[in-house]
Amino acid sequence: AEAEAGRLPALLARADQLAGTVLLGDHGRRRAGLGDDFWQYRPAQMGDSKRMIDHRRSARGDQQFVREREWQIAQSVMLWIDQGASMRFCSEETRLPSKIERARLLGLAVAILLVRGGERVGLTGTTLPPRRGNAQILRLAQSFSVDAPQDYAPPEHRAMIPHARAVFISDFLGDLAEVRLALTKAADRGVRGVVLQVLDPSEEQFPFRGRTIFESVGGTLRHETLKANELRERYLTRLAERRDELMTLCRATGWQFGLHHTGESAQQALLWLYRALDGGTS
Repeated sequence: AEAEAGRLPALLARADQLAGTVLLGDHGRRRAGLGDDFWQYRPAQMGDSKRMIDHRRSARGDQQFVREREWQIAQSVMLWIDQGASMRFCSEETRLPSKIERARLLGLAVAILLVRGGERVGLTGTTLPPRRGNAQILRLAQSFSVDAPQDYAPPEHRAMIPHARAVFISDFLGDLAEVRLALTKAADRGVRGVVLQVLDPSEEQFPFRGRTIFESVGGTLRHETLKANELRERYLTRLAERRDELMTLCRATGWQFGLHHTGESAQQALLWLYRALDGGTS
């Protein structure tokens, strides 16, 4: 417990610093709806009531205009960070973070940005419902520090809040049937979101040759081969097929798909996440 708790301050500090590199704006609010701030004028349409018409703007010409206001209703955003053992893989511990370290950092950093923007953030499922405030950030950090025992943890899809947004971060190397179920249930409830696949560079390159023992991080799977290089083409083909399946699933359910390698910039990945989450609801 002490070891787990000891990781929290460092994770919080890194996530806060990373979030600070992204320019904060009115995230998630540049849409028409209820609010007090003027957003834009638009031509009056069939179904608009007469009281919506801005007569001062309409008096400038022959067309009637409606004055729209910004949407200022806080949204709920649900996070799922894969805590499975496969996420603890790292090919070069002295140079690269593990997949789970990068996933936790990105998940917490985007949560900080959303909370600062007035959004409610929580976890998928029932353990941590979306809330505002810095105390919620600490709760999220504590939740992210708990490893799951299984090699591949399925995405949590209970208690999806209708018309909310969601972020799923994982290597997505486990059973895709669970991912399909989660995204389908989310789409049925009007939930749109972002799927970010995080991989170690070696998982894309497959640099193995000769006699090699492949073993899952959790120790439940093991395969030994004398000619690892002969597996490379089949492995890369299956990896590409899996990614295509994920992308097709995202398109079908209205989600956005992204890919990130742990050797790449965390700032770049966070900026993409931040923009994709906002754009996915427009």
